[in-house]
Order: sequence, then C-alpha cells, then structure tokens
Amino acid sequence: MREPEGNPEIGASIQCGSVLTNYHDIGSGEPVLLLHGSGPGVSAWANWRLTIHTLKAKFRLLAPDLAGFGYSVCPEDMTYSRENWLEQIVRFMDGLGLEQTHVIGNSFGGSMALALAIAHPERVKKLILMGSVGVPFELTAGLDAVWGYEPSVENMRNIMSTFAYDQSLVGDDLAQLRYAASMRPGIQEAYSRMFPPPRQRWVDAMAHHEDEIRALSHPTLLVHGRDDKVTPLSTSLTMMQWIDNSRLHVFGRCGHWTQIEHADAFSTLVANFLEE
Repeated sequence: MREPEGNPEIGASIQCGSVLTNYHDIGSGEPVLLLHGSGPGVSAWANWRLTIHTLKAKFRLLAPDLAGFGYSVCPEDMTYSRENWLEQIVRFMDGLGLEQTHVIGNSFGGSMALALAIAHPERVKKLILMGSVGVPFELTAGLDAVWGYEPSVENMRNIMSTFAYDQSLVGDDLAQLRYAASMRPGIQEAYSRMFPPPRQRWVDAMAHHEDEIRALSHPTLLVHGRDDKVTPLSTSLTMMQWIDNSRLHVFGRCGHWTQIEHADAFSTLVANFLEE
C-alpha cells in the first residue's frame, strides 16, 4: 500500500538495530525526547503533534515511532518487550549523537522513559511522565479495551471515547483516521502480539521495581488527568511518593489525553519545568 504524499506522520528514518525507526526532529534548543503511548493506530506524530507545534520554538523535539507502532519497520519475528524497546531508544539516541536529553513519556511511553532513566541515568536530564504506567496497578477496563482492540471503526471510536473526557473531541473523522492507521499492513498483526490476554501480566511487565524508581534523582514532573479511565491517577500518586525530586500536576475534567485536551496548558507546564 502506498502512503499518501505529504503524510505528516512520516518523518526521517534511522536504523536502530533491527528497527528502521521513523522519527521527527523539529525545532531547536535543548533536546527533548518524546515517547508516545500504546493505543491502536498511534504514532509519535499523532500523539505529540500539538506539543511539537507549541514547543518547537524553544526546544529540539525528537519523536520516534517505537517498534510495532507508526511507520517504523521491524522484523516480522520481532519480540515486543521493554528490553527491546529500550534498546531501540538507546540506539536512537546514539545514532543522533544525543549524550543527554530531557524525556517526556506518555502512558506506555512513561514506562519507557523510566526504563531509560533507570538503566542510563546519566543520559536523562529531566523527566516528565504523563498518565504514565510503570508502577503496579490493577488493570483497568479502559486499558484492557485499548490493548484488546479488534479492528472496526466502532471499536476505535469507543476507545477514543475512553481516552477523552471531552467527548466533542471524538468525532467520526478521528475514529475513521485512527482505524485506517490501525489497518495498515502489518500494524494490527504486531499490535495483537504485544499485549495478548491475560493483560494484567503486561501491566506488571511494564512496572519497575520500587527501589529502582526510588533511586532516581532526576527532577521529575508528573502530569495526570483526574478522570483518566486508562491509567488511574493512583499511578502518579505512587510515583510522587517514590521519586524524591518530583512534583505532580493534576488536570480536572481531563482523561488520558492531557496533551490534547489541555494542549496549551500542558505545553506551558512542560516549558516552565524544563526552563527552570
């Protein structure tokens, strides 16, 4: 299938081990690595486009598609695991000559941001974790539905509705667009292999040991939607207790899409924290 010309989700590409990684490198200033979530049909651009637009005047924003997502190309027998995603991230930084960067992780991407900070603390400057997994919690019905997605426009719309507090953001056009993204060749096949049932084990697999998180000394900003039905607010409350140098900002009337539902406020929060 040929991709539409001018597709904004397609950026540059770099070989990161076995993964030909699609990524965006936009703006100038201190580097900020943006790690996306794990929803069906997601890409770095779909996740971060509003943040990139707002912050590109102040920072160099680097947003890769992690293996199995977006437009990165993986071997058919790729094993999707925290260890392999971390290897891709480290190789991505190495390939671009990034010795150190700020890191923003959304949901699944938050666990990967923690993984990078734990394994390579010297390569992370400040951490921002938004609606992040990475600590133990009981699988929510929302996350179970997201990871158990079966392709249809109706199912995609239901998942988008779970993400958003403001239901006016979830229209037929968005559902159709994300459904089409989830149906690109190889994407659903990869997605269905990532988090098969029973899914509590994948929540546990993406969680880090308490002592590893408590050992982090990076300045950390935790951001969460009060009404998040996918990753419960309790995860950020736990991280605030475990990460000594941390602060937490909670948005009311906000679901799992802080960077979309409160785009300007989120970007201002990020910029202020990174510029301190």
